[in-house]
Amino acid sequence: MVADPPRGEPKGFEAAEPTGNGAPTLLPKEDPDPAGGRCCASRERVRRCLRANLLVLLTVAAVVAGVALGLGVSGAGGALALGPARLAAFAFPGELLLRLLKMIILPLVVCSLIGGASSLDSSALGRLGAWALLFFLVTTLLASALGVGLALALRPGATFAAINASVGATGAVEEEEAPSKEVLDSFLDLVRNLFPSNLVSAAFSSYSTVYESRWINGTKVKVPVGDEVDSMNILGLVVFAIIFGVALQKLGPEGELLIRFFNSFNDATMVLVSWIMWYAPVGILFLVAGKIVAVEDVGLLFTSLGKYILCCLLGHAIHGLLVLPLIYFLFTRKNPYRFLWGIVTPLATAFGTSSSSATLPLMMKCVEERNGVAKHISRFILPIGATVNMDGAALFQCVAAVFIAQLNQQPLDFVKIITILVTATASSVGAAGIPAGGVLTLAIILEAVNLPVHDISLILAVDWLVDRSCTVLNVEGDAFGAGLLQNYMDRTEMRSSVPELIQVKSEMPLAPLPAPTEEGNPLLKHRLGSAGDTDSCEKESVM
Repeated sequence: MVADPPRGEPKGFEAAEPTGNGAPTLLPKEDPDPAGGRCCASRERVRRCLRANLLVLLTVAAVVAGVALGLGVSGAGGALALGPARLAAFAFPGELLLRLLKMIILPLVVCSLIGGASSLDSSALGRLGAWALLFFLVTTLLASALGVGLALALRPGATFAAINASVGATGAVEEEEAPSKEVLDSFLDLVRNLFPSNLVSAAFSSYSTVYESRWINGTKVKVPVGDEVDSMNILGLVVFAIIFGVALQKLGPEGELLIRFFNSFNDATMVLVSWIMWYAPVGILFLVAGKIVAVEDVGLLFTSLGKYILCCLLGHAIHGLLVLPLIYFLFTRKNPYRFLWGIVTPLATAFGTSSSSATLPLMMKCVEERNGVAKHISRFILPIGATVNMDGAALFQCVAAVFIAQLNQQPLDFVKIITILVTATASSVGAAGIPAGGVLTLAIILEAVNLPVHDISLILAVDWLVDRSCTVLNVEGDAFGAGLLQNYMDRTEMRSSVPELIQVKSEMPLAPLPAPTEEGNPLLKHRLGSAGDTDSCEKESVM
């Protein structure tokens, strides 16, 4: 008789395989979660978190070190003690970062837009793709307009611009003596730059109308003269890249080779961007330090940066918590904040990773399982949105452009504001869904409106914070786009089912006449009886 195993093993022991006599052997029980294992797991999690956010941590450390270094050099005498030559050498690593960023603008814009436009199959997308692109375009324009409006209202750069008021007095007098540019000529220049006459020259120059004073019939007259100025024609390159991408897509299989070429070129450009961003902490350190050393009143500089951050975060909050939910409610009549609650986890991931592409898999899972979006809709709209829809980046770029214009006391007329809106919307289409991707397109906007690109160092100093808010707004817009398309498809299916029911009802009288109709019609009954319907008679006689 085999002995029954004990009902309970002693503490610290566990039963092993039975021995020959059937009695189990008690072995020392291994602790599944010892204290040492927990410590190792905690260290591994911390190490993994640090490795994932290493670039952000290095950027923050570079900003802090740059502020400390700049304040230390300023306390020792500042720019007067260093002199112009030593100050230029001191800020040289930051200047190198800016040159690298400007170098990557042209291939980034052309290749990304050609690859993105060629990947949009208009015949396959149909009405669904058209509504998606319309939603992305409208929301991006609204975000850009909101950013420009907040920057013009709050004027984050006006405080810092007051520092150089006395220095720029002479320059202001010269600007008053120079003839002002007419609005019509500015608008015509904008249209001319949309269609450049030479793509090679558009890479480093743009068309601009200048004025010459000439004596005509004894009267001094201001005559407009067209000339090429040293400024990259970004608008023309963007328009050409989009049209060329659509043309490649229309070629079909014959254009696949060239499409793969531009996609590979774009991937290689992204690798270069990643390398540049790893150098960014070094450049930011000296950019921040050099800017602090060159500024007379550091307190006003920090006040202006604080207003800039507040303006960006306020714009993101308004667009993300009011504008997008309002659009969703107007079209679906559903609670938008319940929809937002379903994507809290992807939003937190977007804030942590600062990357729309990294958040894409988790966003797909949440909108499908928690918000009821069909798989074919989420798999279609979210990848496109991760590349095309950049509401947060567009808003931040508009605020930054107006901020830099206010820093340099350069007025923004109506045409320049329209240029900022159009350029921010168009450049955000090709922006990469990677950390700090919006800073690259910011340089494009500054070039388009002839603003100094070197002031982008101030934006880089606080981009580690603003970029996270941009990413959250970007992925939120993608999710709302998927929700709107799901509601549109549901309503379309309901409408298409109603005509089918009406058609079925209209065809029912054309069917063979039922038995009650024969019984109720005496003529039919008489005709059938006279024709010798023996079967019916036999049935009646049986009954």
